[in-house]
Amino acid sequence: MGEGSTDTPQGVGHGGREVGHVPVLLKEAIDFLNVRRGGTYIDATVGLGGHSYEIARRLGAPGHLIGLDKDPAALEIAGSRLRPSGFGEADWPSIELRQASFASLAEARSPIADGLLADIGLSSLQLNNAARGFSFQAEGPLDMRMDPRSERTAEQVVNHLDERQLADVIYEFGEERRSRRIARAIVRSRPIRSTAHLADVISAAARPMNSEQRRIHPATRTFQALRIFVNRELDDLRALLEAAPRILKPGGRVVVISFHSLEDRIVKDAFREGAMKDKYFRILTKKPVTASEEESDRNPRARSAKLRAAERI
Repeated sequence: MGEGSTDTPQGVGHGGREVGHVPVLLKEAIDFLNVRRGGTYIDATVGLGGHSYEIARRLGAPGHLIGLDKDPAALEIAGSRLRPSGFGEADWPSIELRQASFASLAEARSPIADGLLADIGLSSLQLNNAARGFSFQAEGPLDMRMDPRSERTAEQVVNHLDERQLADVIYEFGEERRSRRIARAIVRSRPIRSTAHLADVISAAARPMNSEQRRIHPATRTFQALRIFVNRELDDLRALLEAAPRILKPGGRVVVISFHSLEDRIVKDAFREGAMKDKYFRILTKKPVTASEEESDRNPRARSAKLRAAERI
C-alpha cells in the first residue's frame, strides 16, 4: 500500500502515470485480467490512469471502460490522460469516469463486466501533497480524506475519540503493538492539529527498541491506521469483493493488488470462500504474485505489492 503500510517504507504509494510514479505490477495485472477486445471492464481504483490506459488500448472502439475513484483530483488527471489522441484515436473505447468508492459497485444486481481491477491504497498524488495530510514527512493538516466530501477527518479522530477507542483503532488497522502507549500520549497532547505534531508525539511515545522497529518510522503504523479508519478502506474492500461475483460475467476476472497484510488477508479469504464454499470463483493465483527484483529496484512502491486473481465460473 502507500504510506503507513506495515510492509512498506515511508513514502511508498501505488499506481499512476507520472514522473517517478508508475503502475505497480502492470504487465501481471493486465495479463491476469485477460482483456477482451470490445468488452466492458471496471478499474475500481483508476488513480492517475496507469492501469486504465493499458486496458483501454486493448479494448478498442467497441469496448467500454468504467473508472472509479474517490479522489476528484486523481480523476481529473486520469481523464486527461485517457482521452484518445493521435494514431489510436479512431480505435479508442468509450470511457466513463465516476467519483465514487468502489463499494458503490455493491449496488449492481446483474453481471455488467468482463473484468474488474482494484489497485488498493494511496497514490503518490495524495501522498506527496502535504495539504492532504497523509504524510508525516511534511507539515500539513490532519485530514487524510481520499474523498474531500467525506465528513470524518484524521483530526477529528485524533482529538475526539476516547483513549480506549483510539488504541483499538491503532491496533486493529495499524497492527501496532504499542497502541495503548501511543493512544495515551496522543490524548495527553491534545489538541493535535498537524501531521508533524502527531508524528512527534508518536515518536516520543514509541521509540524503536529493536531492529524491526528501527526499520520503519515509529509513526508509520499509526498513520496507516488513521487513514484506513477515516476512509473505511477495509469495509469498502469487503463490499467490493462481495459484489464481484454479481458484477462479473461468466469467465470474467477480478484482479486485486494490495499493499499490506490486512488487505491481502481479506482478498485471500474472499477468493478462497468463493472457490471452496460458494463455487463461483476459480482461483488463478495459488500464491500472491509479487514484483520482480528488477521492478522493485526500479520502483520501490512495488516492493510490498501482492496481486491475487480469480475467474468467475
